[in-house]
Amino acid sequence: MTPVLTRRGIVVLFAACLACLMFGLEISSVPTILPTLEQVLNADFRQLQWVMNAYTIAVTTVLMAVGTIADRYGRKRVFLASIAAFGLTSLICGLAGNISTLIVARFLQGLSGGAMLICQLAVLSHEFQEGRERAVAWGWWGVVFGIGLGFGPIIGGGIVAVSSWQWVFLIHVALAIVAFALALGGVHESKDPQAGRLDLAGILTLSPAVFCLVFYITQGPELGFASPAALAILGLSIASFVAFLIAERVSKRPMFDFSVFRIRPFSGAIVGSAAMNLSYWPFMIYLPIWFHAGLGLDSFATGLALLAYTLPTLVMPPLAERLSLRYRPGVIIPAGLAIIGIGFFLMKWGSTAAHASWLTMLPGCLIAGAGLGITNTPVTNTTTGSVSRNRAGMASGIDMSARMISLAVNIAVMGFILASGVLSHLMAALPDLDSARLYQFAEAIAAGNPVPGLQDKVVHDALANGFGWVMLYGGIGVWIMAAVGFAVFRARPARQEAVQRPD
Repeated sequence: MTPVLTRRGIVVLFAACLACLMFGLEISSVPTILPTLEQVLNADFRQLQWVMNAYTIAVTTVLMAVGTIADRYGRKRVFLASIAAFGLTSLICGLAGNISTLIVARFLQGLSGGAMLICQLAVLSHEFQEGRERAVAWGWWGVVFGIGLGFGPIIGGGIVAVSSWQWVFLIHVALAIVAFALALGGVHESKDPQAGRLDLAGILTLSPAVFCLVFYITQGPELGFASPAALAILGLSIASFVAFLIAERVSKRPMFDFSVFRIRPFSGAIVGSAAMNLSYWPFMIYLPIWFHAGLGLDSFATGLALLAYTLPTLVMPPLAERLSLRYRPGVIIPAGLAIIGIGFFLMKWGSTAAHASWLTMLPGCLIAGAGLGITNTPVTNTTTGSVSRNRAGMASGIDMSARMISLAVNIAVMGFILASGVLSHLMAALPDLDSARLYQFAEAIAAGNPVPGLQDKVVHDALANGFGWVMLYGGIGVWIMAAVGFAVFRARPARQEAVQRPD
């Protein structure tokens, strides 16, 4: 029987999967070390947010540019450069001696990680073009991505338990060397013969739009949301986004080709990309705080508990691919999002149980993770498979931009909701304290810090209230996005669907 993949195809797939493993580990392992970073590097709640957001914003900054550069100058060449840069920046992260240096290093790591991710998607899309081999390649890619995401928490917690937090980053140096060698020997060079010049106007307007919006949400409570400084930052974000829309409209070769949104499968999949990162992934940043400070688990036990949230993403992608072939992505993607919402509501119920524990959180964590596993791979395959092959870099760039922008924004939004929920409970429980002091307490509690002078029950109940608000936001938000995605998939075909790749 003829094998589905050739020997070279296996090498290419191995290189791409190793790259996605590194990217996945950087998303899921770092949240488990945030409590450690808080103590070792004296980080506050906002700095912990920026450890994650510096990475996601940087990924967003580079995604579209790299998609265009890879299409023009060669996907293999840019893939190799991004792997090398990721290994180097991971080394810088591991050697960081203070929180400010780590945040800057995380930004640099995000730049290289975003480039590495977009290139691996374009390489896979170009290398595996036939139906069966394409399904097998994307199925394995989803499984390995799930391994990185699923086992990241336990790897991060285990590293902290037996060694130090630095090795959460340093481990990628060795992985990058192996991935570089495999890609060098296996990947064939490919380009888009019609690729144009780099869209500098688009890059220079989209990036500040996202950064200023996240900065406004994150720093708004300290600056005052209605203060002149905060409003100026928000105004700059809006102005930059309007300039981005104009720049993309007038560009002859825009990095963000709006015409592809007339393709129903592409638009519906982009809604799914944004929805997963409105709910599931930003909550991954805060869930370790609840397990650690709310339920009293240590770092390693927190990592084990988080496996229930992430492990389903490992086992579901092959099933999701088969379901997509049978029922179409227009059904599977909204259904997966709806399942994520059910998981969030069950987690909210588990967090308010009389004797809340990891067991009461378990059903919701498993169901939310299963929903993500059902949604993720069909979304990726649909975005790259619904446009012509020579625009794979651009399509995957839009997909990952939607993910990273919504992730960066919702890390900030969930942090604000968490602190607001904690503050609301403190205001009711401690009406005699002034608002400034209550706000100080709320930020400390939201970060998982003990607050001397406050009863443990007050602190726990305030944290539970804050997390209840966050879970409610995640559940309602993803259900709304599921409805929007379902409507988009079922919308009347547009003429531009003719640019789809023929079956």
